[in-house]
Order: sequence, then structure tokens, then C-alpha cells
Amino acid sequence: MEAIKQLFWSSRPVSWINTAYPFAVSYWLISGNNNATLWLGTLFFLIPYNLLMYGINDVFDYESDLRNPRKGGIEGALLSPKWHRLTVNAAVLSCVPFVAFLTFVGTSASTSWLYLFLFTVIAYSAKGLRFKEKPFLDSITSSSHFVGPMIFGLSLAGADLGETKLLSMILAFTLWGIASHAFGAVQDVQADREGGISSIATVIGARATVRFAFMAYLAAGLLVLNAGWPGALAAIAAIPYLVIVGPFWNITDATCEDANRGWKKFIWLNFFAGFVVSLLVIWFAITR
Repeated sequence: MEAIKQLFWSSRPVSWINTAYPFAVSYWLISGNNNATLWLGTLFFLIPYNLLMYGINDVFDYESDLRNPRKGGIEGALLSPKWHRLTVNAAVLSCVPFVAFLTFVGTSASTSWLYLFLFTVIAYSAKGLRFKEKPFLDSITSSSHFVGPMIFGLSLAGADLGETKLLSMILAFTLWGIASHAFGAVQDVQADREGGISSIATVIGARATVRFAFMAYLAAGLLVLNAGWPGALAAIAAIPYLVIVGPFWNITDATCEDANRGWKKFIWLNFFAGFVVSLLVIWFAITR
């Protein structure tokens, strides 16, 4: 039971919906199918995918997590070394049957997307790759973790990813992910520098990173306007993010930890944004 508890918290259950929902909605809206692919794909992105992403992160970030007061709660697990081997094995083995199934039912295009995003999930944290320590690539890779299930779901359902409205939504979601990662890195500027860890925020500084995140959220909201009706209404979801990030416009490296107040609100704000999108999906489903 203790092992299950450790794996459960390492998978970040509060974030499960952030990866499962984009896949489920994208696949269902395009294909219209309520089949095994939908349900098994959703289950994969709900739990195994998150265990792979966050479990590997907890294993390879253990030393730095020890010095991070935010770890050990809702903002991230502090995984004891005695659970490291189990976590890696469980993460990989739990993914295998789902990946095999999604490969079997998919196309060469959808399978290529799936493997690409699985690579970025591992590359973000794994020793020897550590994309999370490569400034700018860190934010892009982090964003791909959440945009990836959406792109894979669209490809699996046979969507044309180059279609203008769809591409606008993909780019908007990508910018949202980049902005969220960048702003999240602000609170750790001093700790990361002291620990010799690089990030977008340690390179350009806390203030520039906050302003970059603000503009990325704004651009994401504007891009959504190209999605047509009623999808364009999703731009409303960008407003609360701007309201939260805005007060930190003039933050300094010395006061970077103040950004944690805003970051804590993101965890719940994501559910609000998901609620808005859910209403639009229901509306679209009823009227199409």
C-alpha cells in the first residue's frame, strides 16, 4: 500500500485531467467515435502518461527537490530513493500496453507524434538529456507535454493539422504551455542559480520572464479568436491568467519567490479554464 501511495502522489493526480482531457476532446470532436480507442487513450493520458512524466522527474530531480521547500505537497512529490527503481519500472511498464495498442490502431503520422511526445516527456528530466536545464527549450518541451496529447488525438482521428482554425488552436495551446512553464520558473530563479540549474528564468531574469509569460498568454488569447464561433469564446479563459501574472510585471530576481503566490492560483485556475472549454465543447456538440 505504501508503494501504491508513493506512485499515486508521484503521478500528480491534480494534473491528470490536464493531459487526458485534451486527448479525449480532440479525438472525440474530430472522429465522433465513442470507442475503445477513445477510452483506452484517455486512460493512458490520465495516469500512465503522468506517472512517466512526473515519476521520472521525481527520480532525477531528487537532489534538487531536497533543497526546494515547495516539494513534498501539491506542487510536487519528494520521492525517497528507495522508491526510485520501482517508480521508473512502474512508469515504463504501465505505458507499454497502451502505447502498443495506440500504435496498432494508429497511422504512421499519429504514431510518429505519439513517440515524439513520449521522447520529450523522458528527455525533459532524464540524465544525459535534461531538456529542463536548457533555457527556452525547457518551456517548449514542458508545453509539449500538454499539447502533445491534443495533437496526437487530432492526428489519430484523421484531422488536417494544417487547417487554419485548428492550427490556431494548437499554437494558442502551445503558447499557453510555454507561458505557464516560464512563469513557474520565476519563483525558483535564486534557488536554481545557487544549485547551478539553468532555466529560461535564470537566463533572462525574473522580470523579463514574467513579461514574456504575460505576452505569451495574451498572444494565445488572440490566436484563439481565429478558431471561429463558438471556439473563439475560449479566449475568455486567457483573461484570468493575465490578471494573475500582471501584478508581478516589475518583479526582481531578489523578490522572485513572491511569484509563488500567483503560481499556486494556477493549479485551480486550470480547472476554471477547463470548465470554460468544456462548456464550449458541449455547445459545439449540441449545435453541430
